[in-house]
Amino acid sequence: MKKKQSILLLCLLATSLYSFPQTPGKVKINKITSNVQFDGKVDEAVWSEATKVELMQYRPGYAVAPTEKSDVFIGYDDKYLWLAGRLYMKDASKISATTKSRDVMPESSDNFGILIDGFNDKETALTFFTTPSGSRFDEALSGDAATGGGAIGGVWKNNWENITWNTFWDMKTTHDNGGWYVEMRIPFSSLKFKPSEQNISTMGFIIRRTIASKAETDTWPLVDEKFGNVAFHKASQAQEIEIYGAKPSNPIYVTPYVSAGNTRSYSMNSEGTAYERNSKWDWGIGGDVKYNINSKLTLDVTINPDFAQAEADDQQVNLTRYTINMAEKRSFFQERSSLFDFVLDGASNLFYSRNIGLNAEAQEVTILGGARLTGRIGKWDVGIMDMQTTAKGNLGAENFGVIRMRRNVINKWSYLGGMVNSRIGNHGQSNFAYGVDYVWRIFGDEYITAKVAQTVNDGDASRFSIHNTFANLMWEHRQEKNLMYKINYWYAGEQFNPLIGYLQRSKMQMVNGLLQYGFMFPRESKWFQFTPSIEHKRYERLTDGQLESATTTAQLQLTSKKRLQLSISGTYDQEGVQNKYFVSAKEGVLVNAGKYDFWYTKFQIELPKTFKYYFNSSIQYGGFYDGTQINWTFAPRVNLSKSLQLQGSYQINRIEFKDRDMSTTLHNVGFKALYMLDTKWSFNLYTQYQSKLDNMSTNFRVHYNPKEGSDFYIVFNDDRYFKRFDNGPIKLPAYNSSTVMFKYTYTFML
Repeated sequence: MKKKQSILLLCLLATSLYSFPQTPGKVKINKITSNVQFDGKVDEAVWSEATKVELMQYRPGYAVAPTEKSDVFIGYDDKYLWLAGRLYMKDASKISATTKSRDVMPESSDNFGILIDGFNDKETALTFFTTPSGSRFDEALSGDAATGGGAIGGVWKNNWENITWNTFWDMKTTHDNGGWYVEMRIPFSSLKFKPSEQNISTMGFIIRRTIASKAETDTWPLVDEKFGNVAFHKASQAQEIEIYGAKPSNPIYVTPYVSAGNTRSYSMNSEGTAYERNSKWDWGIGGDVKYNINSKLTLDVTINPDFAQAEADDQQVNLTRYTINMAEKRSFFQERSSLFDFVLDGASNLFYSRNIGLNAEAQEVTILGGARLTGRIGKWDVGIMDMQTTAKGNLGAENFGVIRMRRNVINKWSYLGGMVNSRIGNHGQSNFAYGVDYVWRIFGDEYITAKVAQTVNDGDASRFSIHNTFANLMWEHRQEKNLMYKINYWYAGEQFNPLIGYLQRSKMQMVNGLLQYGFMFPRESKWFQFTPSIEHKRYERLTDGQLESATTTAQLQLTSKKRLQLSISGTYDQEGVQNKYFVSAKEGVLVNAGKYDFWYTKFQIELPKTFKYYFNSSIQYGGFYDGTQINWTFAPRVNLSKSLQLQGSYQINRIEFKDRDMSTTLHNVGFKALYMLDTKWSFNLYTQYQSKLDNMSTNFRVHYNPKEGSDFYIVFNDDRYFKRFDNGPIKLPAYNSSTVMFKYTYTFML
C-alpha cells in the first residue's frame, strides 16, 4: 500500500514539475528620473537610466543573433511606462512602411512593440505596436493564444484575439540613413495591474521587432519556436519583470456623440402596383462613459449607441444548408469581446453579440442603452453586460443579460469558467442559457477541454434534461512543431437553443479527430516547415440517428522562411440531406433530399505578405452531391505606398447537375481601397457584388482622428440590384436604399 502511495506521489510530483516549468529570473525595470523629450529620436541621455534588453532572432533563424542591430530600452516614471528602440538598418532604403492606419498591421511593414501581461496570469495580455510611418496598433489577448477560432463573416477570427480593442497611449517615430527610431509611452491608467503590499508590480513582457524585407522577427525574451506564429501572443512565454512604485489611476472618460443622416429607399405602394421612393432624416445624440473603478475593474455605460460608422458586412456565397454568422463590427461589442466568449464549436458560441440591436435580416434595432463591467474580482476574470432594445416590427422590446466568469485553477495554464445569459421580451417570453467550461493543462502541451451548457425556454417541460444540453469534450496536444493531435466530441440536444448565442448545427452529435506533424527544415534551408495532416469529422442527427455529414481530409502544407505557403488536400465527403435546399433559389437550382458521397481536391497558394504585391488563391474541383463543382478564389493586394492600399477578391462557383439538367455559375466580387492622407485622415471604399442575390453594395467612409478619443465620420452606403432576375410585371427601382450620414465623437477625461 505504501509503495502504491509513493508511486502515486512521484507521478503527481512529476506532473506538477512538468506543468510548472522553471522560468527565468525576474528583471527589475529601472525608473526614469529625468524628463523624456518625447520626439521619437531616442538620443537623450535619459535612456541610459532605463533598462536595456537584447533581442534574439526567432525567425527565419532560431536562437541566433539578429541580422540588424537594435538598442531597446524599457523604463517608467510616475505616469507612464516607456519603451524606446533604436532600430538600425544597414540599408535604410529597405525600411518598409505600408500603412498609416490605426489597428492595421500588415506583414509587409516593419513594426516594433510590446506585449504586456499586466496581471502576470500567463493568460491575458495587451499589445502595443507601431510602424515607421507612426501608425498605432493595439489589441487584447486572452486564453494564452490557444489555437482555435472560426470563420466569421468570411474571415478567420481567433477566439483569443481582439484587434478592435483601443485605449489611450501614444508614440513618436523618426528615421534617417541609419534606421528608424521609436519612443512609446503607455499611461498606467490604460493598463490593468495590481501592486503587491510591498508596492511591487510583477508583469510579463514580450518585445518584438519585425523586419519585413527579410521576413525576420526578433524578440525579447526568446520564445519557444514550437508555438509557431502565435508564440509572441502567448502570455505564458513572457519575461517576468518588476516595477516598484507604479500606481494605477482611475480616470473617467465621457464620450458624447452627435449624428445625422438621410436615407432614401423604395417600398411597394398600398395598391401593390409600383415602388415608391421614401426619404427619411435621422438625428442622434448619445454617448459612452468609461470608469476605471479600481486597478482591476472597468465600468462602461452607453446611452442610445449609434453604429452607423461601422464597416459594412462581407457578403458571402453560402452553398451549404446551414446559416453563416457574420463578424461583429460595432465597436462597443468588440471591446473586451474575448472575455465574453463561450465557444461551443468553431464559430458557434453561447453568446453572439449580433443578436443585440440587429434582427435576422441585419437591420438595426434601436438600443436604448446598456452597461458592461469587466475586469477581475479576486482571482476571477469577470464580464457582466446588460442591454435594452426597443420594439421594431414584429420584434418586441427585449433585454439581454450576460454574466461571464473564469479563473486559473491547478496551474497557470488551466482555467475554470462559467456563463449565464438571458433574453427576455416585454411580453414575458424568455430564453436562458448557462454553462461551465474547463481547460486543464495536465502536463507539457497536453490539454483537456470540457464544456457543458443548457438552455431554458418558456414552457419547457423539463429544465434539467439531456435534451436541452450541449456537451463538449476535447483532448489536444498544442504545438506547431513535431506532433500535434486533437480528439473532440460534442453533443447538442434537440431542445438546446441559445437565443442570445449562435449555433450553426443543432440536434446533432459530432466526433472529430486530427493528426498533424510539423517537420522543421535545417537552418540553412530556404524552407521553414512541412506539415502533413489528416482530419476526420462526423455529424449524426439525434432525431433519427442518421448521418448528417462526414468528411475525411488529408492535407500537405509547405511554408518557406519568407512565408510563402502552399497546400494541397483531398477530401472524401458523405452527406445525408434530410430536406431539399436551394443552391440558387432565383434560378431554381437545388439539392434534393438523399444520401450522397463524393470526392474533391483543393490547392491553395499564399504569397508572402511581406511583398509589396501579393495574393492568395485557391482552386477546388470535384464532386458536389450528385453533381460537380469547380470553385476558384483569387484575392490580390497591392501596397502601392504607405498611403494607398488596394485589395480585391473574386470567387466563382460553377455547379452542374448533369443528370438533372441543372447548373449555375455564381460570382462574388469585392474591392477595397484605403487611402491614408496621414495618421489622422483616412478614406475607405468597399464595394461588393454577389450574383446569387444580384446585389451590389457600396460603403465609403471618411475618418478624421486628430487624437485618441476624438473621431469624425462621413459615411455613404448604397445598396442596389442589377435586375438580372427582373422578369416580373412590376419594374424594380433603381436602387434598394442609399444613405449619407455624419457622426462626431469627443472624449473628455475627468
